[in-house]
This record gives sequence, structure tokens and C-alpha cells, in this order.
Amino acid sequence: MSPVQKYAIGAGIAVLFSWIFLPGWLTLLVVLGVVAAPVVGYMMLDPSQRERLKRARRRGIGG
Repeated sequence: MSPVQKYAIGAGIAVLFSWIFLPGWLTLLVVLGVVAAPVVGYMMLDPSQRERLKRARRRGIGG
């Protein structure tokens, strides 16, 4: 299982639990946090770091 799949499953579980146990507006905040965290992290990278990350994704991490 790839790291992206693990992240997606974890995010889905977090959203599901928040949807069951928390009020609607708090669930919305959890969903926004799950979506916004990787986007903000990517946007904080320098252009050279983004390019290195793209190369690593293309060839497969560790290979």
C-alpha cells in the first residue's frame, strides 16, 4: 500500500469519526483541515523542492 493510500484511508477515518461524533460545523473544520494540511505544506516548499518532489514521485520513492 502506497503512502498516499495510507493518508487517504486515515483521512477518511478521521472524517467518518468526526461526522458520527461531532456537530456539523466541527466536522466541516476537520474536513477542511484534512484537505488543507497537505496543500499548505506543498505550497510552503521552494520551487526547487517541489521539482525534487515531482521527480521522486515519478520514479518512485526509494527507487
